[in-house]
Amino acid sequence: MPGRTQQRPVDTDSTPGAAPDTTDTTARPRFVLWREVLIAYAAPAVMATAGGIATGQSELRIAALTTIAGTSALVATLVGLRHRRRSADSWAARGPIPVRAFAFGLGCAALALGVGLAAAELLPRIPALADSPWPGRLRIDLPVSAAIAATMTTWRWRVSLPRRRRAR
Repeated sequence: MPGRTQQRPVDTDSTPGAAPDTTDTTARPRFVLWREVLIAYAAPAVMATAGGIATGQSELRIAALTTIAGTSALVATLVGLRHRRRSADSWAARGPIPVRAFAFGLGCAALALGVGLAAAELLPRIPALADSPWPGRLRIDLPVSAAIAATMTTWRWRVSLPRRRRAR
């Protein structure tokens, strides 16, 4: 069935005297972009909606389904598409996973902060949005959502790559 995770077969044929295998033969989870985007939308939408209900903030309940979850899904899509094009030998695939995930999260948060600040400044000039509290939320919603989505997507992509073992 398409999109399902399949177990990779373990190579049992080994020739005596052959060069040692440098890849790990354990099954790694596949990186499936639509699942990453779905999780990137659903998780913050559910959590922020629950927070909005618990605190009685109607703006948070609306933002949960729009700016918070929407930003997360968009960033997960863009970062996931970029990662799928990378090879297992690229600079993003080397090094410790937490450092790479943090770097992508920080970079996406910085870009989203710029977009959020510009939107929060420009959108209130539109007469229909002049009295709305929504543009003011963009300063916080966009960078936080982008950072979390980029970090999680990068981490899950990096974990899906085959491990390399050192030849002894």
